[in-house]
Amino acid sequence: MTTSADGLPSGLQVFERGWLSANNVLFIGREQTAVIDTGYATHAAQTVALVDAALGPRPLDLLLNTHLHSDHCGGNAALQARHPGVRTLIPPGESAAVASWDEDALSFKATGQRCDRFRFDGLLAAGREIVLAGLPWQIHAAKGHDPHSVMLFEPVSKTLVSADALWESGFGVVFPELLGEPSFDEVGATLDLIASLAPLHVIPGHGRVFHDAPAALRKARSRLEGFQQQPAKHARHALKVLLKFKLLEWQSISRGEWAAWLAETPYVETVRTRFFSASPLDDLTGEILGELVAVGAAATDGARILNR
Repeated sequence: MTTSADGLPSGLQVFERGWLSANNVLFIGREQTAVIDTGYATHAAQTVALVDAALGPRPLDLLLNTHLHSDHCGGNAALQARHPGVRTLIPPGESAAVASWDEDALSFKATGQRCDRFRFDGLLAAGREIVLAGLPWQIHAAKGHDPHSVMLFEPVSKTLVSADALWESGFGVVFPELLGEPSFDEVGATLDLIASLAPLHVIPGHGRVFHDAPAALRKARSRLEGFQQQPAKHARHALKVLLKFKLLEWQSISRGEWAAWLAETPYVETVRTRFFSASPLDDLTGEILGELVAVGAAATDGARILNR
């Protein structure tokens, strides 16, 4: 096996996208091309352009999703339209909801986010392997952030596609906890699994590729311990993430549109009711918006709220 200058297997490219769109991981093998995760719907045209520029005249053969949050699968439909022969594999847990496109069962409606309908052709089942760019990648369950999420690990180069189970400075919001489904222990178990794999190279769902997994794991465990001790802190963090995500999507929004979106987004009211029932919705979200403004992540301009 040959590797690139940064130690990643040859034939693998990472498109670092930011926080609205998850990173895309592209594989160009002798016999097959593949991409893991496709970003958010509003960036779908850019995702297609990035993939096509890397592939040249070759088609995309395989599309994989680590999980089905909107920032990881929002470009699926556009890539399927551009490459009609592409096979799409998703984790098993939400396959029935995708087949019937049940937006109440999927997370898009609850979080007030967008995702165009896409099809799938098979499943990414934990405990199996899949060949990408000529190498067998192990599929591992990565419960916690999402109960159906998976990671992919290549044991020779010791490269891990961790999705939102591990970032360089933490991990994704533990969404089941917001609904009263205890999942912090599952986050811990996933971190233990990553430690046992001992990856040398980690491709996270967001942020740059990093090569010091032990340091990232220490940060993640410290963050997890804080959330376990103060679940309301995690809930407030989750609300801040949801609000910032929407600002990243819209960039600029009137206060009226903002209020309407908040009122129509079930997750926001669910979190408020479970953790902050003494605070009216407008007061709570106003405080969190103020915190975003204070750190330079948002701004207000008269009747509009702006992303920064």
